[in-house]
Order: sequence, then structure tokens, then C-alpha cells
Amino acid sequence: MENWHKKIFQKVVKDITVDQGLVLIILSENQNIAQNELANLVFKDNASITRIIELMVKKEYITRTIHAEDRRKFNLEITEKGLKTLELIQPVIKTNRQTALEGLSMQEIDLLDKTLNKIITNCTK
Repeated sequence: MENWHKKIFQKVVKDITVDQGLVLIILSENQNIAQNELANLVFKDNASITRIIELMVKKEYITRTIHAEDRRKFNLEITEKGLKTLELIQPVIKTNRQTALEGLSMQEIDLLDKTLNKIITNCTK
């Protein structure tokens, strides 16, 4: 399933991964998110999210600056290039979601959501 999503995703933006796209979406919705919170939301460990962030900074999708009050933390901001990329990938994500959920009732989608949230909770205990 990830390969299917990746193929469609990279037809729109060649040099960004699905995980990097997810990071852009999360940063656009949570401007002051901590790096460990971001890692949890994309189901990555700290080393993996650090690598993803480094690549995104290098590709100029985001900037990373040291937090003014706590030098152990970083501020992550989406660049103009990142915002343009976000505009390109959001319709693709919406279409992929519609395709994946085709034929499911709202009740089935709700049950799926509840079940997945229980699994996530179990795995994070």
C-alpha cells in the first residue's frame, strides 16, 4: 500500500517522500510542535525523524533554528517551497484517501478509526 501511495505521490513532487509530506502537513497544522511529538505522529523514532528533518532542511522544504529559550529544542518552519509543495500534495492525498476508503460506510470508517486508535494506544503504553 505504501508503494502505491508513493508512486502516485511522486508523480506530483519527485524529490519528496510520503513521510516528508506527512511532516509538512503536521507542521502546517501544529506550528510549535516539539520534535518528539512530531516523531510520535509519524510513527518514527527520534533518530529517524532527525534524519527526515535534516533531509527536508537540505532540500529547503523547512528551516530549523535553535529555540530562543531552550537551546536543546528546535523551531521548525515550513519554507515557501514547502508551502508550494503542500499545495501540490494535498489533492493527491485527498484522492488517495477517497480511493482507499471507497465502498466503506461511515460506520465502517468510524469502527476502523476506533480500532486503529486502540492499537496505537496499546503500542505506546
